[in-house]
Amino acid sequence: MTEPKTTDLRPMPEDWQRCLAVVAHPDDLEYGCSAAIAAWTDAGREVAYLLATRGEAGIDTLPPAECGPLREREQRASAAVVGVTAVEFLDHQDGVIEYGTALRRDIAAAIRRHRPELVITLNHRDTWGGVAWNTPDHVAVGRATLDAAGDAGNRWIFPELTEQGLEPWNGVRWVAVAGSSTPTHAVDATPGLERAVRSLLEHRTYIEVLTDEDPETYVREFLTGYAETTGERFGGTPAVAFELFSR
Repeated sequence: MTEPKTTDLRPMPEDWQRCLAVVAHPDDLEYGCSAAIAAWTDAGREVAYLLATRGEAGIDTLPPAECGPLREREQRASAAVVGVTAVEFLDHQDGVIEYGTALRRDIAAAIRRHRPELVITLNHRDTWGGVAWNTPDHVAVGRATLDAAGDAGNRWIFPELTEQGLEPWNGVRWVAVAGSSTPTHAVDATPGLERAVRSLLEHRTYIEVLTDEDPETYVREFLTGYAETTGERFGGTPAVAFELFSR
């Protein structure tokens, strides 16, 4: 029998029912995660989205007061494509999210509300694989999410949450980081890939300022290329990768 290579990605755990995905901006989940999310909702699992901002500083030609509501609408439509109806926004300020107790409290509160076994977030490290610098928003939200997964279960951290009726939740078993340069696990992207393409295309206003290409061509090539590259470490099956931390 052939032994697996040390670089092979293992299948993500499947013995869970509820997931909370926590990111900084609209479209963060659609650049890679949504094919996995589509497969999970198809299997009857519950997935909720929590966004720290509305992405209001993301389009140079639109003032934040106009951009924020537009991007919120696009995010809700995008989530619906992959079977997610619970989409919440925290109203932190796009571009200047601060890591700290306020952000940890907000995320811990959401974890207590949704009571997930699996929490997903985005790359919390300074770079994308040492090639490109990460944004402060991604770093702050990713790091705060890792911390809040523990905060949510300790009644003496943020005791005001208990006073608000949000009882501690110690049921988070894993935190999965998307966009990591050191992934450990993966999900077959094949069943959800077409919906992932449609989901990202719902962010059309944002995509049109990112590229001069046809949006559908750009999105399809990006997501397909990512899934196929990841699949080289997942038995040749197109995949979505995560770095999985057990709790």
